[in-house]
Formats: sequence, structure tokens, C-alpha cells
Amino acid sequence: MSAPPDLDEWVYADEPEPRNPAVVLAKVLGVLALIAVVAAAIVYIAPRLAVSAAGEHTVDTVAAGTPVEFTVPAGATARSIGVLLQEAGLIADGGSFERTVRIQGVGAELKAGGYTLVGGMSNTDIVRQLILGPPAPDVFRLTVIEGLRIEEMLASLAEQTSYTVDELAAPLLDGTVTSPYLPTELPEDVPPLTAWEGLLFPATYDFIVDATPEAIVGRLATEMTSRMDAVDWSGVEANGLTPYDGLIIASLVEKEAKLDEERPTISSVIHNRLELGIALQIDATIIYALGENPGRVLERDLRIDSPWNTYRNVGLPPTPIGGVRALSLEAAAAPDDTEYLYYVLVATDGTHGFSETLEEHNAKVAKARADGVLP
Repeated sequence: MSAPPDLDEWVYADEPEPRNPAVVLAKVLGVLALIAVVAAAIVYIAPRLAVSAAGEHTVDTVAAGTPVEFTVPAGATARSIGVLLQEAGLIADGGSFERTVRIQGVGAELKAGGYTLVGGMSNTDIVRQLILGPPAPDVFRLTVIEGLRIEEMLASLAEQTSYTVDELAAPLLDGTVTSPYLPTELPEDVPPLTAWEGLLFPATYDFIVDATPEAIVGRLATEMTSRMDAVDWSGVEANGLTPYDGLIIASLVEKEAKLDEERPTISSVIHNRLELGIALQIDATIIYALGENPGRVLERDLRIDSPWNTYRNVGLPPTPIGGVRALSLEAAAAPDDTEYLYYVLVATDGTHGFSETLEEHNAKVAKARADGVLP
């Protein structure tokens, strides 16, 4: 492109011809008509763009575990429900909800009405709720999502009921509610409530309107006991571990896995490292030790003095690091048969790359950074 002329060179070669007013008016009206058409198109297309391609049009979502009152209008389609869910901050991409409904073939089964949903629910969990329908008038529904620490779990329950966190914690601490999987020992200076980490099963429950704190947390504890008892832990026990150790592994898998199909593979990495006596080096345990998610684990965070620091300590942390779903329990009990010792996020959809050697792992890390997946 050539350089522009000096300012004094910006002159007409010839004097401009006089303009015809009628022609000018016609052009102006044409431009205004075009603007009107474009504006109408934007009004029509904009909400649809918000749900077009997964990850391309996303919004900020409410914090995990935060309850949100949500209404499905009569006659709403999966597409329009996806838009409403996105607008409510319950999901980041309404289009992904529509695709989930289409894949499951349950569009005609979604029921209109009022729901209490919570931040962090998966599309599958939301679909399940909408198929189940609104709770009966004399019943209220509670949803606890996976991955929450015990304090976060109780806070979510408190926000969905009239009870405080302390009132919900009391039956757990005074022995009114118990579990056969409660650890007998905890590290020094650890709050007693930590013993309940991972022992309340995250799911959706219906309760009668006057359910007590004991009834609420007791049901979550009983459900976790049932889920644990239903798992075949013989393979874990053959390796010198206990079912409670299996629950701890499940909580690590829960935090690390983004895709369900990778849960058994991630579990295999954990099992392989335990068998070889190699530190697990799982960032999720550092976040647990810090007590909050810093957004990015820094090198100085890896030096934190905590029993949950799996960079400094070999073996499993002393307790789970959050609530787990059934798939994570199954993955912990039945890991894939691999020789993998490393994994790293390699795609924005949550896919991990697995490696047997550090050299292979470092190559995947470098590529993930080059691709913008890792910072």
C-alpha cells in the first residue's frame, strides 16, 4: 500500500458536479432501509448466536452450589430452555444443553414448571431434573453437586433451606448422624468437620417441607454408605488399600477428570504412582490445602506445609478432597490397565494426554502450551 499524500495534496482534480436532491434523498432512504434490515436481523440472530457452537458464545455462570430459581415456560423447546439456562447463569453454553437433549432424545419429556437448580450442575443433571418435573407442593428439592468440600456442601444446603451451616453441621458433629466410613484419626489441628469430607453423596433429593437438619444430612450420609457398599473394592484391597482409600482416590479423579471416559485412565495413573511410591503431584490437592482456588497453582503454592500436599508427601492425602459421583467411585475401584504415570490437559474440551515417560509428558506439555491450552 502506497503512503498517503501530504495534506496539501488532498485536493479535487476537478470541481465536483452539482448533486441532484432527488438522487441524494433516494440514497439516504436506501441506507436507512438497509440499517433497519440489519437491525432486525441482529435482534433475530443474536439470541441464537448465544447457543450456536459450544464454547464460542459463553457467559459467566453462578458459583458452584449456588441455588437459582428457574422456570420452564409451558411449550418451551430444548433450544429456548438452553437460552434461558444460559441467561440465568446456570450453564455457559445453551447450545450444549440443546445438544444433550437431542442426543438423549428426550425433548418431549421436559416438563414445565418451577425448579430450584444450582450452579455447577451438568447438562445431564439438569435434563434429569426437567424430566422428573417440579417437586410436589408439600415437597422441596435439594441438589448437591459433585466436587464440593464439606463446608461448601453445607453452605449450598443452607442456601436451599431455612437452616444455617451450623445447624446442618450439628448432627454430623454430635454423633446423631454417623457413617461406617468415618476416619478414626485426623491430622492435628484439623477441624472435626473434615472427618466428613467426601461422606455425603452429591445428588438431587426430595424432602418433606418440615425435614430437619438431621433428616437432610442423614439421608446424604446414608446414600453415600449405600454407594460405597455397592462398589467392588476387592481390587483396591488386593493392593493393600482400604475402601476409604478408594474414596480418596475417587475424590482425586473427580477433581482431575473433565470427561467421563477418562476417569478410569486418570485413576490408573494414581494407582500406578502409588504402587511405585511416586508422589502423586496433583494440583487439586494443593488447592484443597490452600482452602481456596487461586485460579492457577504457582510454584510457591507447591511448598505449602500440609498433609494434603501431594507434591511434598508420598501417598494419598488423609481424607477425600470433595464429594464424588458414582462414576468416580467406579473408576477408583476399577482403573484401566495402563503403564501411564503422567497426564496433562491437551484440549479445551477437557481431553488429557497420557504418558509413560517424563520425556513424552514434557513434549505434550510443550504442545499444549503452544496450542494455548496451558498458560
